[in-house]
Amino acid sequence: MAKQLVSIVGRQNVGKSTLFNRIVKSRMSIVKDEPGVTRDRIYGEAKWDGKTFSVMDTGGFISGDVDALIGQVRDHALVAIDEASLIIYVMDGRSGLTPADRELAELIRQYNKDVLWVVNKVDVPSNEKLIYDFYSLGEDIIPLSAEHGTNFDTLMDEVVRRLVSVEDNDKDLDLPKIAIVGRPNVGKSTLVNSLLGKERMIVSAISGTTRDTVDSVSVYYGKRYLLIDTAGIRRKPKVEEGVESYAVSRAIRAIERADVALLLIDAEDGIVEQDKKIAHLIHSASKGMIVLVNKWDIIEEHEKAYNAFMASFTRQLWAVANYAQVLTASGLTKKRITKIFPLIDEILAERSKRITTGVLNKIVGSINEILPVYRGRQVKIFYMAQVATEPPAFAVFANYPEGIKDNHLRYIEKTIRQEYPFKGTPVRIYLKSRNKEKVRD
Repeated sequence: MAKQLVSIVGRQNVGKSTLFNRIVKSRMSIVKDEPGVTRDRIYGEAKWDGKTFSVMDTGGFISGDVDALIGQVRDHALVAIDEASLIIYVMDGRSGLTPADRELAELIRQYNKDVLWVVNKVDVPSNEKLIYDFYSLGEDIIPLSAEHGTNFDTLMDEVVRRLVSVEDNDKDLDLPKIAIVGRPNVGKSTLVNSLLGKERMIVSAISGTTRDTVDSVSVYYGKRYLLIDTAGIRRKPKVEEGVESYAVSRAIRAIERADVALLLIDAEDGIVEQDKKIAHLIHSASKGMIVLVNKWDIIEEHEKAYNAFMASFTRQLWAVANYAQVLTASGLTKKRITKIFPLIDEILAERSKRITTGVLNKIVGSINEILPVYRGRQVKIFYMAQVATEPPAFAVFANYPEGIKDNHLRYIEKTIRQEYPFKGTPVRIYLKSRNKEKVRD
């Protein structure tokens, strides 16, 4: 059985993300004294008094007439209420009870959920007078300081008391992890929503809508995958200090967490400089790579456009990611997205493939034929052995490894891939002698 879910809801800037981070003991949610920082629903895992459960942070609830994006934030807050086993409703003691607090309280009651009514920013016991107005809601109130931890133990004891005991289930931690990366506004969240079959991510035409990384579990023919949606990675001169630069660093860490990265490229724009830099980040992190040309539904003359894209791919990305698999798709219309998971499975299998030393040594002879003379001595490889998987890595033992240059390393890699393609994944080659080592990146 899955862990039970605790949803944290409330108005903007009442301290929901600060409380979330304290509960999950991390900085998973971006925290800043600025309304509307958290827009999507953010999930984390928590453990208290031997009980393990899931926690969800949400965007701030806004009442009244709102624009389209803020309207989606509100809708996400309501979905969080609907999904929850237990709701922590956070209000701001410094602001007092507001009409928006009352409106959200009435909405929550309509869902017939178990609710903990929390008044935050009550930093010291002498400030408990701040909570008096909130008793007019007719509920038991828990005063709290999420920032300083005041009364936090009391809140958590009440959380686990109300949750039904469930068997600890950490299977999601072992799922294949797929990072969805790319420049802002290339359709990452739209693609994730299509893969999930529901509106999990906020989708907007506003560049940079997703600021956090957001994990979601997708199921395809009974197999589960952890999708990591990320903030768009901008060019450095356009990254401002604060929330957005933090979000970019989180996107980079999402690549580090992943097994395979889907690099989304806008079909209309084609490959731009920033796409090449993101591809290099994926390659440097030794992750599997799929180059997904998104928004293919708006492209005419598909065959001509595909040939033109592949020519551009060869010119601009071949040196960094010649092993990457290219797929055209549309997250909006769901065109060809059913091909994504089988391709991921294939890359995962390739990353785990292991070749015996005996088989590898059958190709050593052809490699030795192209090796140079170094300081009057013929360079020779004695044998090769695979020393790692995920990604595949090979040790090449030679008499003079310093005589083997980058062009020779590329030939060694090409020769290995002719027999064993290792589709979608980089390979690493280590040159070794008794005392020296060189790495092919």
